[in-house]
Order: sequence, then C-alpha cells, then structure tokens
Amino acid sequence: MRQKMIQIKDISYSVDEDSPVIDDLSFDCEKDEFISIIGPSGCGKSTLLRIIAGLMKPDKGKVMYLGKEVRGPSIGIGFVFQDFALLPWLTNLENVKIGCSRMNLSDSEKETKSEIMLDKLGLGGFEKSYPNVLSGGMKQRVGIARALVSDPKILLMDEPFSSLDQLTADTLRSDIIEHLKNKNLPVNSVIMVTHNVEEAVWLSDKIVILSKKPSHVSAIRHIDLKRPRNKRSGEFLDIMDFIYATLAK
Repeated sequence: MRQKMIQIKDISYSVDEDSPVIDDLSFDCEKDEFISIIGPSGCGKSTLLRIIAGLMKPDKGKVMYLGKEVRGPSIGIGFVFQDFALLPWLTNLENVKIGCSRMNLSDSEKETKSEIMLDKLGLGGFEKSYPNVLSGGMKQRVGIARALVSDPKILLMDEPFSSLDQLTADTLRSDIIEHLKNKNLPVNSVIMVTHNVEEAVWLSDKIVILSKKPSHVSAIRHIDLKRPRNKRSGEFLDIMDFIYATLAK
C-alpha cells in the first residue's frame, strides 16, 4: 500500500449557519498520485483546496499531511492559483523568490534557486522582466515555478489552465506531466481542482467527484489508462461519460 500523503477527514465548512458549502467530506491522496477534484459550479472545490493548503480552517474535520494535522500554510504544500496571482511591481524572479520566503536560505541562495526553477519552466532570460510582458501561459509558468521553488511534496492547483487558450493550455498540461515525472523535483503528489472533464481524465490517476452544495463525495473514479492517453479511445470516452452521468445526478 502506498504512503498516504494527504488525508481529508470529515471536512465541513459553512459561510454562515444558513449557507453550508461542504458537508462531511473525506478522501485520501497517496504518494505518486495525481488527483482531480471535479464538481458542479459553486460546490466548494476551491474552498476545499484552500482548506487542504491550510489557507482556510474547516468548521469540522481535519486535514492530515504526512500524519500531522494541517493548521496553517506548510512549506511542504505548494499552491498554484487560477489567476496567476503575480505581483506586477516585482520582476518574475522576485515573484518566484516569494516561494522561498519560509526557507532557511540566504538571499543569494534564494535567488539562485529561483533562477534555476524559472529556467526549468522554460523562462530563462525573463528573470528581470515584469509579468506584464508575459503571455498568459508564461505567467502561469511563473506561478508554477513559485509553487515548486520551495521543494513541496504536494502540489495543489486551482483550475491552473482555465485562463489560457486551448493550445497554450494543452502545451502546459503536457509540460506539467513531464516535469512531475522528473525525479529531480520533490513533488510526490498533485491535487487539482478543475471543471474540465476531459482535462481531468487526461491528467489524473484518480478523480474525486463532488455533489451539489453542500458538497460531499459522490464518487471516486480510479484511472489506469497508460500515458500518453488517447482522448478518442473508447476507454477514455467511457470514463468521461461516467463522470458526466455522476455530475448530473
């Protein structure tokens, strides 16, 4: 049995007494597992991801990271935002260095580490540029570099490709898979929120399907299709049909 990296145990969250968002939700993320969380709009997917990251506190239940309860942001958990979340007054290098802020390194070590990560993500030469000169795909690469530079074991991604055009998104998805296969990177597992069913099936080892608000786990679908996956194969389309049918319930 593989090591459990993240355990989501009986999580509930409400905006107020009359607005429950998440209700008694549980699932595990194992080592070397890519999980997608998918569900109807407004069911609390992004809220759940922020709870896993320690950015929000649940009303009930807990999140365990390597056996210890998550009580706040952890250096072992990286986060990629949907809208890039880059600071426009900082250079791309300075934006990535933010990811090193909690590491016990000198400023020069943080800078070197950030330069190396930008280069790995294909942005060598753009260190001193500002985000406004970058395309959407390049901005998201900076965001991913910032999440990876702290050497996290878990990478959380909140609809990371939804702001990109189809061609750019496809290229970045393929690049992410290749980077995650790279044993020089410390990331063991990924949890991604998405509304794109095809994307979820193409990327994931496991898909957690949430119900309407207040959300709970409607189904968990494991995917053992070999990579690279054929989006036109019968097996691929059958899994998509299952997810759509579950979401429609």
